[in-house]
Amino acid sequence: MEAYCVKCKAKKEIKDPKQVTMKNGKPAVTGTCPTCGTKMFRIGKAN
Repeated sequence: MEAYCVKCKAKKEIKDPKQVTMKNGKPAVTGTCPTCGTKMFRIGKAN
């Protein structure tokens, strides 16, 4: 799954994606950027 990295300023594939649930109950995916190691976050279910 891809997400936007604010440090690299580009869409990248999420490294080690984990399915999480936000406080409002909606699904999201979190992981790290493969290039710089910054946390990445995307709202929605993992494909």
